[in-house]
Amino acid sequence: MSAAEEFSNYPPEVREEIARTRQVVSDLHAELPRNGLVVWTAGNVSQRVRIPAELGGAADGSADLLVIKPSGVSYDELSPEKMVVCDLDGTMIHESPHKPSSDTAAHAYTYKHLPHVGGVVHTHSTYATAWAARGEAVPCVLTMMADEFGGPIPVGPFAIIGDDSIGRGIVETLSGSRSPAVLMANHGPFTIGKDARAAVKAAVMCEEVARAVHVSRQLGDPLPIEQKHIDSLYDRYQNVYGQK
Repeated sequence: MSAAEEFSNYPPEVREEIARTRQVVSDLHAELPRNGLVVWTAGNVSQRVRIPAELGGAADGSADLLVIKPSGVSYDELSPEKMVVCDLDGTMIHESPHKPSSDTAAHAYTYKHLPHVGGVVHTHSTYATAWAARGEAVPCVLTMMADEFGGPIPVGPFAIIGDDSIGRGIVETLSGSRSPAVLMANHGPFTIGKDARAAVKAAVMCEEVARAVHVSRQLGDPLPIEQKHIDSLYDRYQNVYGQK
């Protein structure tokens, strides 16, 4: 079966959700250069397309799809039509002149093994990547970090791009952490969220706290926050803060 035939076999409701998600993912990519998180064509945003059981989906999410940025296309050239749609094995399911991001395998593995994740973002933002280059977790010394990350931003293992090795490192590291961000050693940050917008927010916050903690260490030793206060701040921010 060709990619075009496979795509046409999806119910109209799924194709409509794919179109909506392509627009969302295309729009969110503008937030990466706007927040100084990427240069040139580096970085990518993806979002899961959930397929309900009644439309052919699976309870574990294994039949879901993902929409991701095409490889090597500049940010000012992106559009919904150029977004690439893949299954959770990273295989394209439609005809396109564009191949998917080189990080697609990492995104796909993350979705496949963390069913609650609806969005994944990868950047090479300067300060977060500098911590990754040193293989050091960003310590939780700011209330902003306690709010958003619930503790330190952990470091994941070194992995070579091209297969699901990076995805395995993301899943292994974040499965036991409240953090929506991981600093993959010698590479850079990956963030997750309930959807792509939440993952983009986590990427922005990751860079901000990585920068602030770096600056604080130039001035002296940052003051640690007691775990009980980290837990309290995290609970309040996640469950009380904002318009619920």
